Amino acid sequence: MKITPSRHWVLLAIPPLLWAGNFVAGRAVRDAVPPMTLAFARHLLAFLVLLPFAWPGLRADAGTLWRHRGVIARTALAGMAGFNLLVYAALHTTTATNVLLLNAAIPVLIVLFGAMLGRGAPTRQQVAGMLLSCAGVLLIIGHGDPARIAQLRFARGDLLAFAAMGGFALYSLWLRDLPAGVNRIGVLAAQLGVAAVGLLPFAAWEWGRGLQAHAGPAALGAVLYVALGASLLAPLLYMAGVARVGAARAGLFLHLIPVFGALLAALLLGESLHAYHALGIAVIAAGLAVSNRPPRPCTQAANCGAC
Repeated sequence: MKITPSRHWVLLAIPPLLWAGNFVAGRAVRDAVPPMTLAFARHLLAFLVLLPFAWPGLRADAGTLWRHRGVIARTALAGMAGFNLLVYAALHTTTATNVLLLNAAIPVLIVLFGAMLGRGAPTRQQVAGMLLSCAGVLLIIGHGDPARIAQLRFARGDLLAFAAMGGFALYSLWLRDLPAGVNRIGVLAAQLGVAAVGLLPFAAWEWGRGLQAHAGPAALGAVLYVALGASLLAPLLYMAGVARVGAARAGLFLHLIPVFGALLAALLLGESLHAYHALGIAVIAAGLAVSNRPPRPCTQAANCGAC
């Protein structure tokens, strides 16, 4: 079935929704589940759930996956293990508001790292859309008041969160290096397995310090959500989106994370929605529309440099 531009929007809007819930869940159970244990448990559980479905693809593509083991390891360690480990650790020492704000850096870092790695410069249209959607994020985080942005204070946890955003930016870029013909469920299973192995020493170090998870309905529900929603469904859809529209355009949809975060906070935590939420959402939507608008045919001579 042909994927139309409107379906691209739907495809790429679901992962930010699921990942926004990841921040809510991680913050909610921060006192019940240590951060490294939570990161390890979500990837191990996701791997075990996916493995029976992924096994045929893993067997069929074993040779190709082994030849591309470097990119599988890079994406797994940077965008899965490293990102979630740093985010969960950050949520113990900083606010969810600051982490949501730092998410706005991911599309910018994708463009910056892409240029540094020779992946091509963004178009003027993409830059305009990125700046517009960034403005919408700042409207939400700042509650419509620029002074609130200036008053934000960043601590050690914020540095951890920023490092996590850098890892996710690299993950987005490296996804394009995955072989096009392999089964994506098999690829995700391989990534989850590598991420779980990479996280095991950190979780073991946590257990050695006496930090244990306190099982309960909230903790179990959070682990199930981050494993099945944020670790399985979201990456599959995001990988498909990156393969179709590229890392820079797909990365702009990550600006929806604070939008969905505000909505989830209102639905699940009883927080209020305000006019600045609506304004910020509208500005973000405008930025996405600008960046994803089909380019007009170039009427200039070839290699003129105008496009």
